[in-house]
Amino acid sequence: MDETTTPNTTDNAQQDASEVVIYSTPTCHYCNLTKDFFKENNVTYTEFNVAEDTAKRAEMIEKSGQMGVPVIMIKGNMMIGFNEEKLRELLSL
Repeated sequence: MDETTTPNTTDNAQQDASEVVIYSTPTCHYCNLTKDFFKENNVTYTEFNVAEDTAKRAEMIEKSGQMGVPVIMIKGNMMIGFNEEKLRELLSL
């Protein structure tokens, strides 16, 4: 499956899935840390598996200028890699 959306179950993180996007691969440790953080904080997100989806991989490379994952987009802000403090700041958590 190329795209996954995790539902938001509480009101403390009112993020539309289109506002939070992660480009990831299934074997990426930092991608999994990021997705776990989103789930623990009830953040709804859209995931693109760039190991399988070549169009989204090209889109990620064009946006970030690199091939490393995760590439995270939050309300138009790009973040590369897992940084809990920065995630909390961008998501107002």
